[in-house]
Amino acid sequence: QVKLVESGGGLVQPGGSLRLSCAASGIIYTMYTMGWYRQAPGKQRELVARITTSGTTNYADSVKGRFTISRDNAKNMVDLQMNSVKPEDTAVYYCNAVHIWSNTASWGQGTQVTVSS
Repeated sequence: QVKLVESGGGLVQPGGSLRLSCAASGIIYTMYTMGWYRQAPGKQRELVARITTSGTTNYADSVKGRFTISRDNAKNMVDLQMNSVKPEDTAVYYCNAVHIWSNTASWGQGTQVTVSS
């Protein structure tokens, strides 16, 4: 059974940095595209960043140049480095894993990120 556990959320000031981590278990990690999504109050969940099994990345336009996604296949982890954060980055951030053959998606429980002075 797929289990995704996020950590690293919290309160950060505008312009600051935060690093989110997601630990995956119960899967053959190298068979999954990993991603981070976020959902702000009253808004739909949206893709933040995604990284394929080969390391190809893509980002939402709103975070390009500020956020960096990375994965460690030896540790079954995916991180999201968030720099120069803005109040509009405030949301619950979810780790996502999608199997490359079946497209079956799994989600973590989410971690709150609040950007405020």
